[in-house]
Amino acid sequence: MKVAVFGGANAHPGEPDYDQALLLGAGLARSGHMVMTGGYIGVMEAVSKGAAEVGGHVIGVTCDEIEAFRPIKPNKWVKEEWRFISLSERMMNLINRCDAAVALPGGVGTLAEISVLWNQMLVHAVPKKPAILVGDGWKEIVDCFFTAQNNYIAPQDHELLAYAPDIQTVLEFLNGAHHS
Repeated sequence: MKVAVFGGANAHPGEPDYDQALLLGAGLARSGHMVMTGGYIGVMEAVSKGAAEVGGHVIGVTCDEIEAFRPIKPNKWVKEEWRFISLSERMMNLINRCDAAVALPGGVGTLAEISVLWNQMLVHAVPKKPAILVGDGWKEIVDCFFTAQNNYIAPQDHELLAYAPDIQTVLEFLNGAHHS
């Protein structure tokens, strides 16, 4: 299974979010999954490193617009690069070409990835797939959104997202989904 992992660029080695992303990458690879990330720094780097260090296949989905915004190249653990011109193409390829998605802590970009994936599943533009948001932060954001905009969101729309308190729960969910 190709698992896209969304997450912030501001996580650094030795920080809890980076360390959790390392564990996720390694756990996904050990379970036989390929990982797909945005290919750069922070959570993307940690997931890539974790997977590569245990022999996993790492796909980095990169784009010219990111590299024009921030002078950066794909991280050294990317084994296969899928390169696009725009951020939009990059995001849509992560969403369209994954079999499951996991969102770790992140910022506006991560929120955009979650929102677009969610909407694409909602309108059946992509098949329903596991979309797992890790940590209390994402659940609070989505719950707040539902509360504030409840007239516009059907209750079943909430069911397209799953929540996990930690990496072990993500791995158990994906490996259960993978074997069923």
